[in-house]
Amino acid sequence: MRVLRTPDKYFDNIKGYPFDPIYTNILTSDGTELRIHHIDEGPRDGPILLAMHGQPVWSYLYSKMIPILNESGIRVIAPDLVGYGKSDKPASRNDYSYQNQVDWMNSWLINNDLSNLTFFGQDWGGLIGLRMVAENSERFIKIAMGNTGLPYNPNTPDEIISQIKEFRDSKIKLTPLTMAKEIRKMDSGNTHPALKFMYWQKFCWDTKNLPIGLMSSLSMEKRNKKEISRHYIFHSLGLSKLSPYISDLMYAFDAPFPSSAYKKGPRAMPSHVPIIKDQSLEAQKNAREFFGTTDKPFLSVFAGNDPVTNMMEKDVLKMVPNAISSPNIGGGHFYQWTKPKELSKVLSDFIKE
Repeated sequence: MRVLRTPDKYFDNIKGYPFDPIYTNILTSDGTELRIHHIDEGPRDGPILLAMHGQPVWSYLYSKMIPILNESGIRVIAPDLVGYGKSDKPASRNDYSYQNQVDWMNSWLINNDLSNLTFFGQDWGGLIGLRMVAENSERFIKIAMGNTGLPYNPNTPDEIISQIKEFRDSKIKLTPLTMAKEIRKMDSGNTHPALKFMYWQKFCWDTKNLPIGLMSSLSMEKRNKKEISRHYIFHSLGLSKLSPYISDLMYAFDAPFPSSAYKKGPRAMPSHVPIIKDQSLEAQKNAREFFGTTDKPFLSVFAGNDPVTNMMEKDVLKMVPNAISSPNIGGGHFYQWTKPKELSKVLSDFIKE
């Protein structure tokens, strides 16, 4: 496995991320050494929240929440998934299988000997983290999640699978703005969810120099379309950092990816979401069976206005009979950034009760 590592200099001048880096080396199944980064902030004797991010962001997503949670006495551990942030970045698309991601983070968890954890995951942080909880249940005392799920689709019709594969291979070109339009329609109509999500899968993989900072800005900041379009021109020319339209948030979420070679993770992982039958099917089934019988406290806290995941909470509540559903807090897909106070309070109350 060929692995890239983002030089430290690219993380200089990031605002609002004063946390000391901690690194753990793990071995992959083929013997490759990977370095995984995490931060560990707050009182050493406080209850521990393991907070996991998704695609295409990194632990910077939690930078607004960490001081709030620390002030309430909660210790926060937030890793960067492999392929993101300050963690190593395998250089091949096939490296980023769902199972590999689970195996890598399981190794990180065990190598750090973490226990007595409350888990919180969003987006891919939920897909990977919920599998971690199911496979290391003795290390977790409570589980919280939102804007994510544990997809299990053993019966996707063959005609749907054929449509998806045909679309992925098509020459249709998607831009950030057209992609944003498709995302807003994800929770509307009766179209099969896999046929909606395929637009995101295709956009991410076909876009070699994925505009990660710009995509993050579209989800987390209020920017006018002219500024976004003009910044995209700079990005397309490889001049993002020189753009007069770049925000601090764009800069921070672009930082882990000095060039397109570092972006295989964010590009590949949407295609590994198990919305159709794949190699993760049995493992997903086993994890769902665990959550169907566990008596560990379980909190579901969704934004309620995230078209990507709005339809997932029903499945989560069906999967986990003892789950508590928190009122929706708004904030869209990345509500850790847009609603940090509200989400921190919900999680703090859950941890302390």
